[in-house]
Amino acid sequence: MKILIVTGVFPPDIGGPATYVPQVASALHDKGHKVTVVTLSDKVSSEEKGYSFRVVRIRRRMFKPNRLLFTVGMIVKLGREADVLFVNGLALETTVANLVLKKPIIIKVVGDFAWERSRSKGWVEDDFEKFQERHYGFKVELLRALRSWWIGRANKVIVPSQYLAKKVSGWNIPEKKIKVIYNAINIPNQVHSVKIHFPRSFKVVTVGRLTPWKGVDKLIEVIAKIENVGLIVVGEGPERENLKQRAKRIGVSKRIYFAGQCSKEETLALIAAGDVFVLNSTYEGLPHVVLEAMSLGLPVVATAVGGTPEVVKEGYNGRLIPPSDTEYLYNVLLELISSPSELKRLAEGR
Repeated sequence: MKILIVTGVFPPDIGGPATYVPQVASALHDKGHKVTVVTLSDKVSSEEKGYSFRVVRIRRRMFKPNRLLFTVGMIVKLGREADVLFVNGLALETTVANLVLKKPIIIKVVGDFAWERSRSKGWVEDDFEKFQERHYGFKVELLRALRSWWIGRANKVIVPSQYLAKKVSGWNIPEKKIKVIYNAINIPNQVHSVKIHFPRSFKVVTVGRLTPWKGVDKLIEVIAKIENVGLIVVGEGPERENLKQRAKRIGVSKRIYFAGQCSKEETLALIAAGDVFVLNSTYEGLPHVVLEAMSLGLPVVATAVGGTPEVVKEGYNGRLIPPSDTEYLYNVLLELISSPSELKRLAEGR
C-alpha cells in the first residue's frame, strides 16, 4: 500500500505527532508499505537522511496564505499515487486537497483545533471543558465549523483516549467512525541523563509546547516556594519569554533551566536527569511525555484532565491533582520531596 502521512510537526520538532509519526511511518515501511511524510519544518533540505521513508518538508515560516496554497498543491502532487492519506496535522489543507484527490482519509485527532487556536489568539479564555459547552462569536464558531467539517469528511478518526472519543462524538461525528488507539512509545535501551547547570539536589522536569494551558507559569510559582528545588523546562512556544520574565521577577531564574527545543534524544536525557515529572496543563488528549517519563523511571504528578487519568492512577504510579490548583500542587511536591521511599514506590508502579 502507498501511504501519504501529513503532519504539522516532525523531528527535530517535539510534541505528540513528532513522536508518533516517525514511529508509525517506520513500522509501516518495515511491513512493506511505501510511505511518504509531508510536514512543515523550520529548515528545508534537499536531502533528508536518517529515515527509511521519504520526508518532504515545507518551510513553516512562509507567508501563511502562500504556505496554505503551496501545501495543498504539494499534498495533491504527492497524494495522486497514494492509496490512503493519514492526517496527523494540516487537516484543513489535506481535506481541501482531497476534494481533488478523492482518496480515503484517516485523521488522528489529539485535541480541539478550534479551542487551541481561539485560546492562542486571545478570542476566548475558557478552558477546554467550558469551551465545549458555550457559544461564541463568528470567528470562533467558524473555526468550530471548519474543524467539524474536515473531521466529518474522514473515513476513520483515531483518538488516543476514551475521553477524547466522547468529545469528538459531540462534534456531530458518528461514533462508528471513531477508534480509540492509545499512544505508545519507543524508549532506547540506554538513555544517559545530562548534567544541569544549577546546583539543586531535587529536580522537577516538565516537557511541552509553552502555551498558556500548559500551566508552566503556575509551576514556576510553586517551585519558588520550595527551597533547594530546580525546574527543567523542555520545549519552545509563544510563552517562553513571558515565563523567563516571570521567573526573573520572583527571583528564581537561577533555579530554572529553559532547555528550549530539543531533539528526542536530548529530551529523554533531560527527563532522565529529573527526580519527578510534572504536567500541570489544563487539557491533554493523552500525553506521550507522561509515558516517556514513566518509562524512564520517574514518578508523575499530573493534572486530572483529558485522557491523563487513563494512564496515571492516583497513588499507584503517580499523583493526580486538580487543574489550576497551585496549593494542591505545592503540597504534593512537598510531600514527595520529603519522602524518597514514596517517590520510589510510585516509580515502581509505572
